[in-house]
Amino acid sequence: MSFWDFKRSTASARLLVEFGRERGMAAEPLLRGSGLSLPQLDDPNTELSAAQELRVIGNLLRLSEGPSRFGIEVGLRYHFSTYGLWGYGLISSATVADALRLALRFLPLTYAFTLITLHEEGELAVLSFGEPDLAPDLRRFLVERDMAAAATLMREIAGPDLMISRLRFRAPEPKRPPKAATELRSLFGTQPSYGAATNSLAFDRVFLPRALPQANPITAAMCHQLCSELLERRRARSSTASLVRQYLSVPGSVAPDLASMARLGNTSERTLKRRLKNESTSFRELLAESRRAMADEMLRDSRLSLTEIAMRLGFADLSSFSQAFKRWHGVAPTYYRKAGAIAAR
Repeated sequence: MSFWDFKRSTASARLLVEFGRERGMAAEPLLRGSGLSLPQLDDPNTELSAAQELRVIGNLLRLSEGPSRFGIEVGLRYHFSTYGLWGYGLISSATVADALRLALRFLPLTYAFTLITLHEEGELAVLSFGEPDLAPDLRRFLVERDMAAAATLMREIAGPDLMISRLRFRAPEPKRPPKAATELRSLFGTQPSYGAATNSLAFDRVFLPRALPQANPITAAMCHQLCSELLERRRARSSTASLVRQYLSVPGSVAPDLASMARLGNTSERTLKRRLKNESTSFRELLAESRRAMADEMLRDSRLSLTEIAMRLGFADLSSFSQAFKRWHGVAPTYYRKAGAIAAR
């Protein structure tokens, strides 16, 4: 099970929609394909999957024009109050180090898609951000968003005098105007470097033992207990089939086979098949269900060739995809695409 497979609140998706609307994007296309509505985003009882939030992010990127640093701009909006119990647990911790320990232990309660780890390197404390296996534009957005959100939280927890000493990205440097590069340096306090071995931000480790001004042992203990209970409830409600569906429906990724799906779920192929059988389904059925839904959607994108669609869906070749599509719809994908184009006129 991946740390971001658990259900999450709507706060992050709501923030993303608000960001898009401020830039002239309508809510409906931002939420398209996510199964979410604006009233649901305002409902504190609504929980959504990681795949639903990824769909909103994907829509935001598609609706934007030209290269941007949306990931960083969005990440700067994630304050401790955005995270509910998890966020209040951080600021009520005794020290910066205690806050980071709580943060990483309950990472599944955040909106992060990168796997965040902490280590010390000489005089520096380094937060590293492992990348999710997604499409390049989506991956860049998530890395930049999570790193900007982490920098924002560190300053809110430790104080405004905490400065980022080093900022590294694995991706190559994007083409940005000189003004954008200057703004980026002012946001983080340091000039980022690109093409690094890992995505990371570092700060002086002297901040780790710093006592936090709003530390409260009772509140911290309560948040720790409630975070544990919430994490366990979300884990218990996540059936094997629902987790498999989430992996299969992540936009921009190649559909995994049974072996890779078992590895993603930290289990064996035999156990995965048994659990799905107990839930009256199978990996084959879930894969066909996901492929059909994703094929229907990708065929609406004229920029994607049939061969590329077949590859993204995990088919060996175009012929195999065409045969499967005919079983689903009774017509070839070429005919289906033309019919959809005519209907859209």
